[in-house]
Amino acid sequence: MRKRLDDYRDIVGDEILFGIFKKALKLNGKRIVHINSTAMGGGVAEILRSLIPLMNDIGMDAGWRVIHGTQDFYNITKKFHNALQGEKINLTKLKKQIYESTNEDFSFFTHLNHDFVIIHDPQPLPLIRYRSKQQPWVWRCHVDLSEPNPDLWHFLKLFLMRYDMMIISNDKYKKADIPIEQKIVFPSIDPLTVKNMDIDAATTAKVLKKFGVPTDKPLITQISRFDKWKDPDGVIEIFKRVRSARDCRLVLCGGAASDDPEGIIIYEKTVKKGEELIKRGEIIMITAVSDVLVNVLQRESSVIIQNSKREGFGLTIAESLWKETPVVATAVGGIPLQVIDGKNGYLVATGDYDTAAERIMKILDDGELRKELGKNGKEHIRKHFLITRLLSDYLDLLNELR
Repeated sequence: MRKRLDDYRDIVGDEILFGIFKKALKLNGKRIVHINSTAMGGGVAEILRSLIPLMNDIGMDAGWRVIHGTQDFYNITKKFHNALQGEKINLTKLKKQIYESTNEDFSFFTHLNHDFVIIHDPQPLPLIRYRSKQQPWVWRCHVDLSEPNPDLWHFLKLFLMRYDMMIISNDKYKKADIPIEQKIVFPSIDPLTVKNMDIDAATTAKVLKKFGVPTDKPLITQISRFDKWKDPDGVIEIFKRVRSARDCRLVLCGGAASDDPEGIIIYEKTVKKGEELIKRGEIIMITAVSDVLVNVLQRESSVIIQNSKREGFGLTIAESLWKETPVVATAVGGIPLQVIDGKNGYLVATGDYDTAAERIMKILDDGELRKELGKNGKEHIRKHFLITRLLSDYLDLLNELR
């Protein structure tokens, strides 16, 4: 059933809804199109799936397009993704040609006679070069831009200079070498989706049984795509430390986005790393794409881990905190905006597996602490990281660009 803004009233209150309706008045009937690289998998698609219907509900005409690309294109843009987060890249003429020609080809598949165009992440970034620009264009970058590869950044700026505004998720990602306006907008979760809504005990038990997750001991879980930036090998190292002192089980749950060709490689590497513990049932690997399963795991786990080396924001953290589950995470990217150290979870340095294990054991050992951290986590997400706040922020930006 289609969600309407009114459905969020009991969660956020009348004042928030009134503010959104008021901001939407001057945008009534305006046509907005969002363009990204995948309709499934990853936080961007999830956000758009909730945001666009709400934009339409309050009087705008919002749509969503997905760029068409070959496997070569997605292999290259995955390398771009990694390079934007600091990796080296061999930026050959052929890579540039495939990247640009894919966007040029896509320009013939899509008509952009809208009032606003919002491009998400680097995959469709060059599209602006192949259209007659007659409206404001916004580039919304969801990745960690704090230390981009200089060669790739220099190349991408060629297209970025044509945009009217750039949206990022953290003040740390602002770039001093581009003249366009840069705005910070935090991503958000939708509390009414299947992934985040309340779920009953009977369904919980059924889902855990279906996916082979026993509840005879505490669960420690990381829910992330199998991606080197999420460091699943490091999660196993942390678990080994915890398991040596506490009887518990690790769940690594991660699907794959259609625009990420590296997922299977990282998954196989992780399986090899934890082979013996997987055979004994101490580590459970799940690749099934199921929002209900994610919901259940985030609620039934004693602790959620997010052991990222880089993280643009990390929506799985907000999801877990919303379900009153404490999070132990690395202090990178957008994570410290969500995890307040000692209040709703704990932050640790990247690669500090000993401290991460200590923090997890502290939560496992103290039920009252776990409840307090969980309660604080839900309230923090309610105030700062729900879809209604994201909608309000977009209305501010679009009104500014009108």
